[in-house]
Amino acid sequence: MKTFRNILVGLVSRFRPEQIRLLFLLVLMALVVIFFSIQVPGYFNTRFIVRQSTSVVVIAILAIGQTLVFLTRNFDLSLGSIVGVTAYIVGQQLWRHPEIPPVGAVLMAIGLGMLMGSINGVLIAYGRVPSIITTIATLAIYRSFLVEYSNAVPITTNNLPRWLVKLSATSLFSIGEFDVRVTFAVMVLTLLLFQLVLSFLPFGRRLYAIGSNPDAARIAGFPAKRIVFTAFLLSGALAGLAGFLFLVRFGNITVLAGIGLEFESIAAAVVGGVSNNGGSGTVIGAFLGALLLDLLQNSLFRWAVISEFWRDAILGILILLAVALDFVVFDRLKNLWARVELEVSAGKAGDESKDLGEVVTHAS
Repeated sequence: MKTFRNILVGLVSRFRPEQIRLLFLLVLMALVVIFFSIQVPGYFNTRFIVRQSTSVVVIAILAIGQTLVFLTRNFDLSLGSIVGVTAYIVGQQLWRHPEIPPVGAVLMAIGLGMLMGSINGVLIAYGRVPSIITTIATLAIYRSFLVEYSNAVPITTNNLPRWLVKLSATSLFSIGEFDVRVTFAVMVLTLLLFQLVLSFLPFGRRLYAIGSNPDAARIAGFPAKRIVFTAFLLSGALAGLAGFLFLVRFGNITVLAGIGLEFESIAAAVVGGVSNNGGSGTVIGAFLGALLLDLLQNSLFRWAVISEFWRDAILGILILLAVALDFVVFDRLKNLWARVELEVSAGKAGDESKDLGEVVTHAS
């Protein structure tokens, strides 16, 4: 028993429950790759890795935005509609004005996303309308706007500038046979930026504080409304960026563009360990959740023995297992870690008191 306790103390001093969760996701992805490598001939190759790194980009960026609002105990169900509206409007403007430079197109997409995200933020942070109600409403409003605005005229690759059509296959550099695509690099930079923001900037720490204990954060003087508004603003901006990358990847945009992406982003965040009760999670975890879901989707699509119905069912089961794992296993793990840390701290305090007493005795 004492040996087990010593091992546990050693683990607590070196690892956090969040790190164990990330390790679990990596192990799970390795098992998925091993299983499908056995089941699907020619499954694992450089081409598959490149395709995987490209296909995960949109959902990973949306999962980052979803993480920001999750940390404040909110949801954003309008992300898919924001992606669709942004992809269509930017595509239409590039069709009519092909002289628009790439940077201008990206800024236009981010600006449109920020506009729609700010509407959510105002209603939720200042209007105090529950986020699930607000974003369900704006999901429908933004999608209806797209239907009316587009007049059923699709955007096709034939109408888009050549630089945009070629961008999805453009590589920055290669590592062996692996090509690092521009879209993948954009996702990595976005991931690193927001991981640094959450880890080191006051804004990130306040997001965690508001989600962990809103009353305490309010008493401490945190501008809770402004922080929640900013979270939705950034979520919208990221959805706008994802809309541009959606346009780059697919080229052909209709009024159905982006449908369902909001639920995929929530699933990625939950599987990645971002708590829907707020105050817990990382964008790295959300990215790994997105990567795992996208890996499963692509792998199940190539596995001929399973139908499309069962593909969706397996993904749904994975989400349920992730939520159950979060509540049953990792909550208990966090409590165990907290107890052991408290015991270790109390033991250190007792040792320090004992040493101080011995010093006083010798001095006397």
